[in-house]
Amino acid sequence: MPRSQCVLGLYTILMFASFVIADDNAKEMNGLPLVFSEDFEQGVDRWERTDPAAWSITEHDGNHVFGLNKRISDYQPPHRSPHNIALIKDLVLEDFVITYRVKSTLDTGGHRDCCTFFCYQDAANFYYVHMGAKPDPHSGQIMIVQDAPRKAMTENTKQVAWDDQWHTIKLTRDSKSGRIAIYFDDMEEPHMTVVDTTFSKGRIGIGSFDDMNDFDDVRVYGR
Repeated sequence: MPRSQCVLGLYTILMFASFVIADDNAKEMNGLPLVFSEDFEQGVDRWERTDPAAWSITEHDGNHVFGLNKRISDYQPPHRSPHNIALIKDLVLEDFVITYRVKSTLDTGGHRDCCTFFCYQDAANFYYVHMGAKPDPHSGQIMIVQDAPRKAMTENTKQVAWDDQWHTIKLTRDSKSGRIAIYFDDMEEPHMTVVDTTFSKGRIGIGSFDDMNDFDDVRVYGR
């Protein structure tokens, strides 16, 4: 066999192996199996929204994304907390990793944000991470809502570089240690962390406090 064909054959084998490895990695993260995957090509039947009218499926270059069509929805929470929430139906977890892609679709200044919700018990009890552009006690922090207005559990000072491009979010939760870690684009170094054990498990979701975002490629790993 000519040397060029041998090289091509070896290259093909290596490429196939890399695809297999990538696929295996996609089925597990942090030792947790993939339990939920969403690309929004089949609609939003698996999502419960606090105000369905505030959310839309739109198509961009043949790809469907799930996004907010107005800043403040008609949903009014019982305590000061985010207005725009979409929760995954029938999924309650203790330990988990969630990853997704997000694009901010409106520049609203310092509090321009997206939110990740987790350990959601009900409308008055849950955690969320507010990825605000410029942090302050009410922006850019890991928050808790516990029968009272949201309260920051962190004192983060890192800004979030929102623009009109897609970014990747990852959030990890370990129920035994209580550790929560949020990542923005850099999947190795957390943007911020905190330890809290108030809520041991609950539902998971995405959204915004009062801004506009598009979401895609949601993956949840857990047991």
